[in-house]
Amino acid sequence: MEAMAHAAGKELRGVIASAAAGDEAAFARIVAAYHEDMRRVCVFVARDEALADDAVQSAWTIAWRKLGSVREPERLRPWLVSVAVNEAKKLLKKSQRRAEVEVAADVRFVPGGHDPASTIDALDALAAMDRLDPEDRALLAMRYAVGFNAAELSVAIGLSPSGTRTRLERLLTRLRQELSDG
Repeated sequence: MEAMAHAAGKELRGVIASAAAGDEAAFARIVAAYHEDMRRVCVFVARDEALADDAVQSAWTIAWRKLGSVREPERLRPWLVSVAVNEAKKLLKKSQRRAEVEVAADVRFVPGGHDPASTIDALDALAAMDRLDPEDRALLAMRYAVGFNAAELSVAIGLSPSGTRTRLERLLTRLRQELSDG
């Protein structure tokens, strides 16, 4: 198992080096592997799909220029996502707009069907998420939307793994409290 991880790391290191040297096919492999994770987190941070797409596009431009600075292949994904998050935060601040969350409401009652309370709970959760600052939304998205582990989170946000776990736990406690007070 460890040998497989080492081989995968060595292959990724080669792809990173090739892309940093200007190999467009190698860069396309990186884009294919990580674009959706970056976009998913940016949508969560920005609360706006168009803004998220712009942020990811800007992040790829930065990644193309600075890819050579990535020395450890296991840091590539958190680095790319953190670049995208930073771009999303910049664009969000620049635009000073808030995204609206649209919820499709089905006014028909279906006996034994959908429980309206679950829609209210989802709306409460979305409203609570909207009240978070973009950095907290990014942390939650990296952990729960794209599945970063503590080590990847620590690289992405610049804290130790234990500090990252503590910050995440405090954030979740605050969200639970806010939702239970609702």
